[in-house]
Amino acid sequence: MTWDHRYPPRRRRLFPLLIAVIQVIGVTFASRVAAVEGGVQFRALDWLGYALLVGSAAAMWLWRVHMVAALTAVTALTGAYVPLGYPPGPFFLAFLLTLVGAVVLGHRIAAWVTAAAGWLGFMLLGWAEHPLLWRGVVSGAVLVGVLLIAQVIASNRDRIIEQRRRRIGDERLRMAREVHDVVAHHISLINVQAGVALHLLDDDPEQARTALAAIKTASRDTLRELRATLGVLRAVDEQAPRSPAPSIDRLDELVARFAGAGLRVDVRVTGTPRELPTPVDLAAYRIVQESLTNVHRHAGVDAAQVSVGYDTDELVLDITDRGRGGETADGNGLSGIRERVAALGGTVAIGPRPEGGFTVCAVLPTGGTS
Repeated sequence: MTWDHRYPPRRRRLFPLLIAVIQVIGVTFASRVAAVEGGVQFRALDWLGYALLVGSAAAMWLWRVHMVAALTAVTALTGAYVPLGYPPGPFFLAFLLTLVGAVVLGHRIAAWVTAAAGWLGFMLLGWAEHPLLWRGVVSGAVLVGVLLIAQVIASNRDRIIEQRRRRIGDERLRMAREVHDVVAHHISLINVQAGVALHLLDDDPEQARTALAAIKTASRDTLRELRATLGVLRAVDEQAPRSPAPSIDRLDELVARFAGAGLRVDVRVTGTPRELPTPVDLAAYRIVQESLTNVHRHAGVDAAQVSVGYDTDELVLDITDRGRGGETADGNGLSGIRERVAALGGTVAIGPRPEGGFTVCAVLPTGGTS
């Protein structure tokens, strides 16, 4: 893995420079304090000391191409600083941040091994100059604490990435359902009307003309609904979809299209119609549309019944026919219906009727209000 590209390139380039400045200023300040207080004598910062401080930070640029190489370089340069007797201070900042970066970007074993080797080297190289036990305890605790914090950050990052992937997958599935519902419905009508037109072209030109007009209408509706469906992919601040989203209020238009294709649909509405939540409204329309398309394509009948029931906190849809049975349980259309209902927390029953025919009965919760 490489540098996290969520950050702008300019900021990524300046970050190691900022760390270099902090390390140089911090160590310089620590050397001044040590000189004033006396006590342990440290080697004065020279060109080599500054080069190691700047170099360890500059090696962080390798994050962008190879994290393990960056970890190795930063560790080596920081480790070279320790035994030379230079003043203390935040000379290890680049090292700690690179450990965090390695853990977050997936190189967790490399980070822990490097931290252990770095701590051991720090103790062995620094003990000869300043044999203080507390240095080992504090430095070890700092390393473990930093790595544990990095683990938490990595876990949160993985969770966010997984949630993002799941949202993208859900959106793709939703779009696939929408496109399938639009295309399957209209193409089915176009196919039937084209067959009628070809059959009647010579014997009944007027009826053939009617079928061709229905094809034209279905084609126009297909384009219109596809524009509306694909319009949700646009940015929020772009223009609104060019046509109203399908809703149960437009059920009459849907029934008219099927009537033009030779399928008579009887609609019965019970309860008091009311405004529905948008997801429920769209799902209800698509469920009826896909169910009638299924009847038209598979049932072998010229009539179907649709019942729409408005209850207090749910919408009940019942689409039935008296044909030979519809699409199999594995079909994309019926699977799409099940997925829509499940996404809204509703229930659905799909299958043959005891008295013959096929039924789709869906119950969609509406929450009592819109």
